[in-house]
Amino acid sequence: MSQHESSGYHSSTLPNTESNPESNPGNAKAEHETQISTYGALKPYQLTVIAIGGSINTGLMIAFGNALSRSGPASILISHTFVGLIVFLVLCALGEVASSSSEPSTVPSHAVQFCGPSLGFTLGWIYWLKYMVVIPNQLTAGTMLVKFWRDLRSGETAAYITIFLAIIIGVNYKFSRLLSRFEFFLSSFKVIVVVGLIILSLVLVLGGGPDHQRKGFRYWKRPGAFANVDNKTAMGIIYAVFRAVPSTTFSYLGTELLGMSLLHTQSPRKAAARAVKQTFYRILAFNVLFVTLLGMAIPYDEDSLALTKDNPKSAASAFVVAVQLAHISTVPHILNAFILVFVLSAASRALCMATRILYELSLDKNAPSFLSHTDNKGVPVYALGVCSVSASLTYLNISNAPGILWTYFVNMVTMFNTLTWTSILIVHIAFVRACKIHHIDGLPFKAPFGVIGSSIALVCCLLMPIMRGIELSEPNSTNPNIGAIVTSFLGIPLYFSLVLGYKAVAKKKMPPIKAYPWANPNTQSVHDTAPGGTEQINNPPTQENTPWQDRAIPVWLI
Repeated sequence: MSQHESSGYHSSTLPNTESNPESNPGNAKAEHETQISTYGALKPYQLTVIAIGGSINTGLMIAFGNALSRSGPASILISHTFVGLIVFLVLCALGEVASSSSEPSTVPSHAVQFCGPSLGFTLGWIYWLKYMVVIPNQLTAGTMLVKFWRDLRSGETAAYITIFLAIIIGVNYKFSRLLSRFEFFLSSFKVIVVVGLIILSLVLVLGGGPDHQRKGFRYWKRPGAFANVDNKTAMGIIYAVFRAVPSTTFSYLGTELLGMSLLHTQSPRKAAARAVKQTFYRILAFNVLFVTLLGMAIPYDEDSLALTKDNPKSAASAFVVAVQLAHISTVPHILNAFILVFVLSAASRALCMATRILYELSLDKNAPSFLSHTDNKGVPVYALGVCSVSASLTYLNISNAPGILWTYFVNMVTMFNTLTWTSILIVHIAFVRACKIHHIDGLPFKAPFGVIGSSIALVCCLLMPIMRGIELSEPNSTNPNIGAIVTSFLGIPLYFSLVLGYKAVAKKKMPPIKAYPWANPNTQSVHDTAPGGTEQINNPPTQENTPWQDRAIPVWLI
């Protein structure tokens, strides 16, 4: 699903489907197409801020601390660089496919066109499952953050979960049309906070804190750069890096959606290269800079980092721990409150995404038809209701340690994320093959490394579950964690069950590529037209025709 779907249910167009409007009670598809695109009303600089802000998630805010305690700073830095390069290749692949489409399409619709309906069906449900796990994952993180202030009993935990659910459900129902605007302002605030945290971390590392200790790379020497291993053992270092991969992959959650947000507004073909490059540079810079500075500011053996049953202070994020170690008062509580707001925002957006995906699955006749029913506000109430009920998985916190449950959710989301990236790369390889068959050249945007880059990234994605398996079978670990094993690999049988199940039930075959209708990349996209069908003239921005907001933002930010 495209990023523009994450900030409101209303959009001007749908991906290509075979659904018949006449068979849909209420003619949901026709009604859907007549509504105004929420994201289309936003300016490019606003979309850029949303993309950057959306990339800052609990993978950095909370997952980093647990990963640091298990892997060490060097392992996390290596893992973030490795996964970041994979993400870049995935973004390039998706950018080439999405920018060449004659009309706005989602990733599942691209999969249908180039790989067959079974993969499109599977991707739609995998996306939905991923965001349905993200919701309890984020809300679990919320209860962990509350524990920084007070210990919660079972009844209090249930009360906080109920409050969090009521907030995100209410926002998605009552303020769905304003979600994109709200997301812009919240993302702006998030970026400001994170830039401030980077500066603060740099000051602390250089000895500017109240303790006046210039830490530098002190903690890389003692306790060490790699956690829980003998630094001289090659296999021990490999195990340490592998332990960091799940949290690292989680920190890049949804990157392929955020990076493509510009492709679904004005002139997506011209915005493709810009969207790919900007998103990659911003996210990689944030992630790599974050993990480097925090790895310098916090020793991996700090007790408050590990998410264990016996650690009551494990709710604190790595940023809060870094400030506490510098003996700065009050600021940890402010940071914890900010992060709690960010977590609730991420949960709300995940609920919006899950609702939208289920709604479109229904329109495509890949889910029960009643899920496409909308009320007079245009909100798919039944889809929202189903997703809200499914989000009650968060109540598992009452009888389980939140940190352990949160780790299980991270394992599941990580696998769904990996399967999504794998599918995007497969679609890109099939797309390039189709271009060769049709002798199409001069595409608006080409992945800089072409099929070779996608193939390398595909191999890396296929290796990631193997890395996880090797890490779980580490010789030093005793009593294998069955929960970790199940949650880490559950996505794989689900993925293949959806593919094979669709083939068995629907019995639809993909037409030969030569018989498929092809959008001429030299023709103008519907996205390159202004409202009303007139041609959109894209003049180079000047001081006269550029809004003051655009001129006020430094060039490197947009």
